[in-house]
Amino acid sequence: MKKIIFSLAAVCVVVIISACKQNVDTPAADTHNSRNSLDWAGVYTGIIPGADVPGIKVQLTLNADETYTMTNEYLSKEGMFIDTGKFQWDKNGGIITLDRKDAPTHYKVGENQLIQLDLEGKPITGDLTKHYILKKKVD
Repeated sequence: MKKIIFSLAAVCVVVIISACKQNVDTPAADTHNSRNSLDWAGVYTGIIPGADVPGIKVQLTLNADETYTMTNEYLSKEGMFIDTGKFQWDKNGGIITLDRKDAPTHYKVGENQLIQLDLEGKPITGDLTKHYILKKKVD
């Protein structure tokens, strides 16, 4: 009789421990993020601040195969630069990083917009914040 009670107690302990254990390696199947919930592929445009020019007209095309084409046109100066390459999503599926030759460029992906982040991938703050948003061309 003692063996049966001991066995039942052991089974109960195992069941309780198993029920309390959290599986942190497996993300929830219902996780929504920019990567899997938004129609992010497309063409984004805007004019961002420039150091020695009134602005830089940017056109960034994101392709479904995670490649990009970026055109930068310096206002009031001769010069247009085209950059192509791949981009990666962060582990949370909300930020992309363009693998650019000069320096990586980070964007937070939102509904029909990209918000440029600083070199460390953090939000740009200050008076010019609103000028670092590229809007998606919607047909």
